[in-house]
Amino acid sequence: MTLEEFTSKIEAIFEDEKPGSLTPDTDFRNIEPWSSMYALIIVAMFETDFKTTVTGDQLRKCNTVRDLYQLLPK
Repeated sequence: MTLEEFTSKIEAIFEDEKPGSLTPDTDFRNIEPWSSMYALIIVAMFETDFKTTVTGDQLRKCNTVRDLYQLLPK
């Protein structure tokens, strides 16, 4: 999966975001309405779509969409 495809996937989680509005350098925590619910949705996405576990510590260290992308299994 490319970084652009991953960015689109994250963008889809935030239903009010216009397509193409996020970039890899977007701080996803500043997207309204960021909350712990969105953190859980992202963790679930990693588990279901990428068959990998993201811990709370890993997620806390991420700020941008690019940081999340780096958590994908290589």
